[in-house]
Amino acid sequence: MHRRKLSLHELGRLSPQQYSAAEKLPFSLVLDDIRSANNVGSLFRTADGFALQHVYLCGITATPPHRDILKTALGATATVSWSYHQDCAELVRELTGGGAQVQCLEQTAHSTPLHAFRVADPLPLALVVGNEVSGVSQAVIDAAHGTIEIAQYGTKHSLNVAVSAGMAVWEISRQLRGQ
Repeated sequence: MHRRKLSLHELGRLSPQQYSAAEKLPFSLVLDDIRSANNVGSLFRTADGFALQHVYLCGITATPPHRDILKTALGATATVSWSYHQDCAELVRELTGGGAQVQCLEQTAHSTPLHAFRVADPLPLALVVGNEVSGVSQAVIDAAHGTIEIAQYGTKHSLNVAVSAGMAVWEISRQLRGQ
């Protein structure tokens, strides 16, 4: 079997105009006090790659056109819908009040393992990811519907926020697409 690498043309990538018109998943990311603009850019790329509906940037999270965001986003800040909100807990209360299901990606006493999490109504769904040192704030956890945790087996019990969000977005988008 020949495993020839596909050309950019063969990948069938959408143009920015086609992407804007394409249907998006009823799924958003909420970034709670993300310190690293590089992580923010990576999260924009993930949102673009899975056609997420929106990215909410909260608190100290940098916003485009920050140089380090643009460096890692590779143009995704121009295609992904985003907004800035000072208070993440207030935003989460607004989202839940508007009918969205909000889950936090965090280790808590009663978190659901990612492999056991099943997307359920209400949709849309928003996934909160937190600060690289302190995680998702307790106020945000308290305002959300629940928490999802990625099982880990090493000594750190910590993954990079962009890596962990990518894992969760892949699993949730797989379910939303019925795969």
